[in-house]
Amino acid sequence: MAKPVILSGEGSIIQMLKYINWGLVLLVTLLASIGFTALYSAAGGSFDPWAGKQMIRYSVFMIGTIIIALVDIRFWYRIAYPFYFTCLVLLVIVDLMGVIGMGAQRWINLGFIQIQPSELTKIAVVMALAKYFHSADAQDMKSLRFLLIGVSFLIAPFLLVATQPDLGTSGVIVMAGLAMFFLAGAPIWIFLVGAAAAAAAAPMGWLLLHDYQKQRVLTFLDPERDPLGAGYHITQSKIALGSGGFEGKGFLKGTQSHLDFLPEKQTDFIFTLWVEEWGFFGGVFILMVIGMILGYGAWIAMRCRHSFGRLLAFGLMINFSIYVFINVSMVMGLIPVVGVPLPLVSYGGTAMMSVMIGFGLMMSCNVYKDAKLPRM
Repeated sequence: MAKPVILSGEGSIIQMLKYINWGLVLLVTLLASIGFTALYSAAGGSFDPWAGKQMIRYSVFMIGTIIIALVDIRFWYRIAYPFYFTCLVLLVIVDLMGVIGMGAQRWINLGFIQIQPSELTKIAVVMALAKYFHSADAQDMKSLRFLLIGVSFLIAPFLLVATQPDLGTSGVIVMAGLAMFFLAGAPIWIFLVGAAAAAAAAPMGWLLLHDYQKQRVLTFLDPERDPLGAGYHITQSKIALGSGGFEGKGFLKGTQSHLDFLPEKQTDFIFTLWVEEWGFFGGVFILMVIGMILGYGAWIAMRCRHSFGRLLAFGLMINFSIYVFINVSMVMGLIPVVGVPLPLVSYGGTAMMSVMIGFGLMMSCNVYKDAKLPRM
């Protein structure tokens, strides 16, 4: 079977399409459809203002995902560093003249759309580290200098995103980056030293937190300390989750969400809305679909014969799984409330775009799993 290389002009688009992972496309569409259903319910049984727009976005982004998947992986390898530095520039622009929304300065207004560079930065960091570790050998992974250069890929985006402020996304960037170090074979002592340094710096980090961020941590430790104020979100979320029982209250019949007790039901707390209406079994169904997506991504990564694609696919899946873990844990009260959406289910344009770019890159890793990539 001929290897597709679209950039070199070999093969037709029709021939290329057979290399697309249509099973993954189906699973991703199923997860997005759960989001459409939940957003329809969040609006009280209407496609406006959320579900209709989300469906249009998904259709457009899915076309983009297929295009990304067909582009030669060597192209993505070449632009990994330029894309990373472009995202850093966009983060600087956000800090200087970004649009403020919900108390944070995270968006750039392009007139026809507002983009959130921090979402793109999650992809850029994984791509840059995948390229950096692509040609590393066992000796490199023991070199402190080599590892510190890799760490520098995390420091700049973390600081720029944290100052917006957006500790949720900045934390995801660091966790995904550290996962890339683990996948590349970094020695365990590097993680132990990093954990010890983080613990030592925790008191200083507490002093640097904004008042509302401190309040979130204190509320997590004791939700009942301010049930009508800072603890309101998580209290209502727990009530909604518990009231759904095993089978749920039924579609469009969630009382906490439809009586407006549940805040941000279309974004951060959409999993709560879904579980209230569809119950424990509905929540398990979402997690099963997500689990199958993660398994598919791991299968793609293991089939890839070059380190760049293998690291990129694994890194993107870990990035995706971290967001799922944080959102679900947050609405259940297991971790403090942070502004992290449930991928493809929560309402949002840039978040969906970054996730779909990730799936496109992942499928490109599979389409060009046998490609020969240069060593730096």
